[in-house]
Order: sequence, then structure tokens, then C-alpha cells
Amino acid sequence: MVTLLWLIGLFFCITALAYVRAGLLNSCIAVAVYLLAMTVLSPAHWFLMLILWVIFLGIAIPFNLGDWRRANISKPTFQWFKKVLPPISDTEQEALDAGTVWWDGELFSGRPDWNKLHSFPKPVLTEEEQAFLDGPVEELCRMTNEWEITTTYQNLPQPAWEFIKNNGFFGLIIPKEHGGKGFSAFAHSQIVMKLASRSGDLGSTVMVPNSLGPAELLMQYGTDEQKNHYLPRLATGQEIPCFALTSAEAGSDAGAMPDKGIVCKGQWQGEEVTGLRVTWAKRYITLGPMATLLGLAFKVYDPDHLVGEEDERGISLALIPTETPGVEIGRRHFPLNAAFMNGPNSGTDVFIPMEYLIGGQDMLGQGWVMLMNCLSVGRSISLPAGSTGAAKMASMTTGAYARIRKQFGLPIGEFEGIQEALARIGGNTYVMDAARRMTAGAVDLGEKPSVLSAVVKYHLTERMRQCLNDAMDVHGGKGICMGPKNYLGRGYQAIPISITVEGANILTRNMMIFGQGAIRCHPFVLKEMMATQDKDENNGLDQFDKLLFEHIGFALSNAAGSFLLGLTAGHLAKTPSHPETKGYYRQLSRLSAAFSTLADTTMLMLGGELKRRERLSARLGDVLSNLYLASATLKHFQDQGCPEEDLAFLRWGVEDLLANTEQAMHEILLNFPNRALGMLLRVVVFPLGRHLAPPSDATGAEVARRLMTPGAARDRLLDGCYRSNDPEDVTGLVNTTLEKVIAGDVLEARLHKAVKSGDLAYDRDADMVTVALAADIITPLEAEQMRGADTARRAVIAVDDFSQEEMDPQHGMTHP
Repeated sequence: MVTLLWLIGLFFCITALAYVRAGLLNSCIAVAVYLLAMTVLSPAHWFLMLILWVIFLGIAIPFNLGDWRRANISKPTFQWFKKVLPPISDTEQEALDAGTVWWDGELFSGRPDWNKLHSFPKPVLTEEEQAFLDGPVEELCRMTNEWEITTTYQNLPQPAWEFIKNNGFFGLIIPKEHGGKGFSAFAHSQIVMKLASRSGDLGSTVMVPNSLGPAELLMQYGTDEQKNHYLPRLATGQEIPCFALTSAEAGSDAGAMPDKGIVCKGQWQGEEVTGLRVTWAKRYITLGPMATLLGLAFKVYDPDHLVGEEDERGISLALIPTETPGVEIGRRHFPLNAAFMNGPNSGTDVFIPMEYLIGGQDMLGQGWVMLMNCLSVGRSISLPAGSTGAAKMASMTTGAYARIRKQFGLPIGEFEGIQEALARIGGNTYVMDAARRMTAGAVDLGEKPSVLSAVVKYHLTERMRQCLNDAMDVHGGKGICMGPKNYLGRGYQAIPISITVEGANILTRNMMIFGQGAIRCHPFVLKEMMATQDKDENNGLDQFDKLLFEHIGFALSNAAGSFLLGLTAGHLAKTPSHPETKGYYRQLSRLSAAFSTLADTTMLMLGGELKRRERLSARLGDVLSNLYLASATLKHFQDQGCPEEDLAFLRWGVEDLLANTEQAMHEILLNFPNRALGMLLRVVVFPLGRHLAPPSDATGAEVARRLMTPGAARDRLLDGCYRSNDPEDVTGLVNTTLEKVIAGDVLEARLHKAVKSGDLAYDRDADMVTVALAADIITPLEAEQMRGADTARRAVIAVDDFSQEEMDPQHGMTHP
């Protein structure tokens, strides 16, 4: 028994040394001391000690002899690494080189520094940015109406277009020296979110020119002449831009585009110049039908070697005025009844001079790099902001509706089934807003978070889908019947649009998040790959030897951390001390170590095969994503001042994310390619089994109550959402009615109490308010309040109906 205790002590000694990252030499010294003490003091049999010493010396001596280790361990591993590492295409390499690693790198480390997380500044608006939100943005929301946009005009009304141009909405990201607003990424996000909470079409119209498009590309890569000419015109709406990337044969695989430009001589403004004869056919291009300036991606070929020795020059980007002869543009797509401008464009043998290339001839063939470097910034802001705006609108209206609408004599929000849906809406909205803010804040810090932009694009659009689905379930028939009174229907119809654009969600989850993150964010893998590609093999081997053994120490440390933190529920981790959140930080530290262990083992096992194991890659991506979203949620709570009223939102969001993380890890282990190794990893990852539960019913009920009750917590959740108080407005009616109904219910409860006590004799055929007023149970003002609340309630739950003539497609409301 004593010998067994010594052996257990040896195991935990080695585990602890790995966990604290003591280093190879220090660890060997410590283990040698322990074995020496065990040899002298323990009753262990001499043969057992001999085996232990042989194993120890067989590892310690060769691993500490640098030259021997390099020749006999690192070199064979170096050669094997070259074979097992996934082959990387040029486009994948450019994607890996683009962007920066930020908090995702900390999560990959297995030991995130929570002090570093809280050191990131809270995103704030300048006075100018706040004034723009309170002024022009608020006014634009007030002057638009989703039903009119989608049904009467199938477009934004002309006054809205003029307002957008005149107030610089297309120049949010353009520097002030070029006539733009020069706003921060956070302000950009706030503006798009508020517009999207009013109308998805309105949000999309403003979002696209300020995302990946001509302005962003010109700012990064344009010549001075191009910047000086185009940026002021784009900022004021004198030019309407669009950017054409997607083709019929090249959607998610944009690098496979068939669109081409042939370098040749041609006539331009009366002179023969070197240019490009471009042929293309693009589709799904937002703002295309009314664009005056077309950004175009195509592959360049130089068969006559007019500008170099290579036949294929790669993807290039050009800016082409749409009035250029041969440009076919103006037709529209009709995406799920949405009215934002979107359509195809094409051209056959359209001649353009080299000066039309963004950046001029020097940037010929650099288009993919340009796109990758700009894509992460736009994707970090646009769709996350639009999705959060839709979720906030759903939270605002559905919470109020669940309090206003009554069945069986009770507000429907009192029923547990409705509370379950409300909890998901409120909890998801809180998480989405946290991730949106943190990611936009990263962009303002100068980051280009390529992996995290994919995380927020996928998860915020998916959570938006869940919010709108739940909102539709709660509203029932109110949400189904289309018309001016329906504030949910058009947004619900348009859900698949955000799911599909800027990287379809299936692709993003299965191939991009972990597929890029595994290499981009890992502290060693990318460096090891670079070492194997060093043309000086000796130099590469020296680098690889150092990296390899640092990597081994890193992997052992995280495996030990996962095991020890699992045994102690994360209590060994250094975490913030807030009593309500420290337990969550502990679990995140444990799961981060477990994730790093799973990621390392999976990459080692599968190598290049990991590309084809998409479901495994997707689940690893889910773990990384959930860890990021939970980090953002905790930081958001901290940034808000840790308000006690918001604890229900925090608990629901973080507990949902933690449970999802553990479930994804369980599925990884369940489907691990090597079953024996999977079982061993389960012991490391879940030494005491799985125990993270989803949010409790009590937490969900509290979230539902917060959504249905006006107050500080609800106001913080809805911060930045367009909140009309005009009872003539479809959502303004809901907002104003909520307060009336709550006040009216207090008075109604008094009447019911009077009936029960016998103070009020009430005939069911009579009007209770009239009888109560006559009996002096309520005052005339209170009677007016009750009648006003009932009238408003009936207006909120009303749905639209139309005459047969109005429904006639030739003459009625559905005619474009």
C-alpha cells in the first residue's frame, strides 16, 4: 500500500511539473530527486525501482543531449512532419498570412490570461459618433417602414436614399480627409445594428459599402490618384459602389472563378495603351442594380507576356465605372422577398486600362491577398451587427408581446413553454451583443481577427436564426399574417440570407473556423511548418528542434492541466475573484486546456487528413467558438459594471456555452478515429466525468421576466436597438402598450380583489370598469387608464386582412 502511494505521488509529481511548465532539465532534476527519495525511503521492491530508473534515464539522458536528440529524434520527426502536415494551396497560404491572432491565441494556449482579457478597453463612442446615432441614424429609422420598403416600393423610398447620401452613410469608414466620417469600428457596428433592428433591407444597404468593397480596398491598396478621385465621391454617395466576387461556378470556392482578363493592347481615349480585355458573369451582388462603380475580381492571363514572363498572373481587382461600354448591369435578384438591391452583372471582352486596377499595375495578381486582408475586418462588423440588431428587435417585441398577450386569463409569458423560448431569445441576445462589442473593439485596437471574424459570422447569424424562430413561435398567428402590423415576418423570411452570405455557414463551421484556426492560432504549428520549408535544411532543423520540444512541453502541460483542473473543478487556475463569475472562469480555464490537448492530439493523429474530417474539425471549431463567446460574455458583464440585475442573462449565456462546449468535446471523443486513444483522452479531459448542465429552468424564467418587465436590465440588453415610442409606429405601439398594460393589470387586480371580497357586485354581461367606477372602486382617471390599456392591447394583437382586390397581383399590394 505504501509503495502504491509512492507511485501515485510520482505520477502527480510528474503531472504537476508538466502543469507548471518547469522545463525539461528542471523536471528531470525534480524527478531524479523524487526517485532517489523513493529508493531510499520507500519499501518498494528493488526490481520495481530498477525499472523506474531505467525508464527515467532512458528518457532524461538522450533528451538532454542536444546533438544526439537533434540527430536521432528531431531529424526523423522533421522528415515525417513534412509528409504528415496538410498540404496548403496558394490561396490557403494567403488566407493564413492574412489577419492577426488575438484572444483566440490565448484560448489555443490552454492557459488564457484573464487579466489580459480585462485589460482590453471597453468600446466607447466619441461625442460625434453618439450624435450621429442620436441624430441621422434615429431619423433614418423613423422615416422608413419595413412593409412599405418590401411591398410598396420593393426598394428604399427615394427620400431615404437621398437622406443616406446627404448624411454620409456610405462613408462611415472613409477618413475625414477624404470627406468621410472616419468612424471607429465600434461606431460602425452600432450604426448597422440600429438600422438592422428597424429594417434588414435598410441595414444591408448601408452595411455593404462600408464592408468589403471599393472603399475599404482603395483605402488599403489604392493609388493616391484613385483615393483622391473616388473616396470623396463614395463618401457623399455621388458614386454608388458594389463589389462583384461570386460567380455561378465559384461561390464558396472563390478561387475557382472563371472570370478572366487578358492582358492586351487596346484603344483608350484615343491612344493605344496596355490594358485588359475582361469577360465575367457575376451574381448575388448587393447594390449592383443601381451601382455606378463596379469593383470586380477576375483572373489575369498574359499569354503575350506584355507585362511579365508568367502566363497566369492570378486574381486581380479592378474598379470599373458601370457606364463603361460592354458592362451589363441593372437586373435584380429577388432574395426571399427582401428589397435591398441585389443582382447579376456581366461583360464580354470589355477593355479597361491598367489604371483601373486597384493599386494600379503594381497590384496585378495580388487580388486574393487584398481580399483576405480586408475580409476579416468587414466580416467582424457587418453581419454580427446586423444579426444582433435583429435579435434585439426580437427581444424587445417578443418580451413585450408575451406580457401584453393573454390566454386563460394570464399573460402568455407566465407559461413555462413561452418562458423557455423567451429565455433563449434573451440569453442569446446577451451573448451576441457581448461578442459583437468585443470583436469590434478588437478591430479598433488594430487587429484583423481572421479566425474570430469567422466565429462571430457563423455563431451570431445562427443565434439570430434561433431568436427569430423563437420569436415567431411566441407570436403565433400574429407573426404569420403579413401586413403593416407584422414586425417579424420579413426578418423571418430573410434569415437564410445572412446564413448564406460572406461564407456559407456550413462551409464556415466545417472548414474555416478550426481549419484556419488550428494553424493560425496555435503557438507552434505554423512556426514548425515554416521551419520545414526553410531552404537551408540545417537551419530549419535547428529551429524545428527547439520548436518541437517546446511544443512537446506545451502539449504535456495542457494535458496535465486538463486532468488536474478536471479533478479540482478548475480551482488550480488563476481567475478573477468576482463571486458570481469566478466559477465560470475556472471552467473556461479547464476547458481551454482540454481543447488544446484535443486539438494537438487530433492534428498529430490526422495531419493532412484533418481537412477531410470536416465533422471533427467542425466540433473542434465549436469548442473554440464557445470559449470565445463565453469570454466575451464575461468581459461584457465586467464592462457593464457587474450589475446584479443582469446576472440572469450572464448565467444563461455562459452556462449554455459551457454545456455546449462539453457536449462538443464528448462528441469529438465519441467519434475519435483511434478508439483506444479516444478512451485515454476521455480520462484526461473528463477525469470525473461530464457535469456541466445547461441553464436551469429558474434561470430561464428569470431571463423571461427581465424581457417582459421594463427596467435597467432590459434597457441595457436593448441598448442600441431602435426603440420607437410613437403609437402610430408598428413597434412603437408595442413599446408604449407594455407600460399601459402593466399599469392596467395593477388596477384590474384591484377590481378582482374587490369582487372576491364582495365589495364589487359584478355581472359578467356588464363592463367591469364602468361598474367599478360607479362604485367608487376606481377613479375616472384610473378607468381611462384601464380602457386605454385594453384598446392598446387589442391593437397590438390585431393582424392584417385585405380585400380580394388588394390581393390581386396585377393591381394590389404585391405588385412591385
